[in-house]
Amino acid sequence: MLSKNQLGFLYMFLSVCAFSLMDLVVKWSDGYPLGQVLFFRGFVGALIYFLIIPRDRIKNFYYTKKAGLHFLRCFFGLIALLSIFTALRNLPLATVVSISFAAPIFTTIFSIFFLSEKVGVYRWLAVFIGFIGIIIIAEPGLTELNIYYIYPVIFCLGMAYVAISIRQLSRTEPVWLISLYFSISITIVSLTTIPSGWIVPSLSDFIILTFLGIFGGVANLWLSQSYKYSEVSLVTPLKYLGLVFAIIFGYFIWEETPTLKTLAGSILVILSSVIIFRREIFLNKQISAPRHD
Repeated sequence: MLSKNQLGFLYMFLSVCAFSLMDLVVKWSDGYPLGQVLFFRGFVGALIYFLIIPRDRIKNFYYTKKAGLHFLRCFFGLIALLSIFTALRNLPLATVVSISFAAPIFTTIFSIFFLSEKVGVYRWLAVFIGFIGIIIIAEPGLTELNIYYIYPVIFCLGMAYVAISIRQLSRTEPVWLISLYFSISITIVSLTTIPSGWIVPSLSDFIILTFLGIFGGVANLWLSQSYKYSEVSLVTPLKYLGLVFAIIFGYFIWEETPTLKTLAGSILVILSSVIIFRREIFLNKQISAPRHD
């Protein structure tokens, strides 16, 4: 029988694996319209969340007193998802994953404006270190005017607000409802892109795209379960295994070799995130650390 901390580690590891596999499928699916790929992420994800609705909420599963905050969470979540999907299709996998770790940096800054939090010297130092890391990783994009390097940064901005909104919603809203509304919003937005020309997938491609939705859907459930069973400070470092998976997948599938600048910058970004997480835990704050949702 596993202890609570061991269960937390297991769920976090499964979450990281699922997110990494989702990234892999998104990058592989660049032959399909982005809206069509979003549909599989949203629709299949919504089906998964429908399966876990408690029996006493079947008839009024949609009920919420915070519709406005759900809308903002979905809006900024969609911006983040579109940005990360676009980045994954046009940049090396390890580069995108490295920059995506910077989301807590922007969450720290946003918390000042949206949650009226006071940010001390340690977290400002972490923000500075993180920005240096981002600049090092994105340096090729700055010199070559590669616009795609801005998309992981937009993802971080979007996810920073998502983290803030989930922190507020989770006080009264169940995790499955927050995720369900987001998956439904992805599905609705994706359907508007049908006129732009979807492609009929082969049976094998259909199965792979379906798994994209499954990976995305269960990843956040496992992430939430991890935080439920174990302390955030214990399991959060496992998230950075995602960079290891990104380097392995990128190298063996797309022959992408991360540069020394990417590795050096990612170390600074990860260090920055760890400082922020440790400091928030020290201050006894509730931490929401979603990724693509």
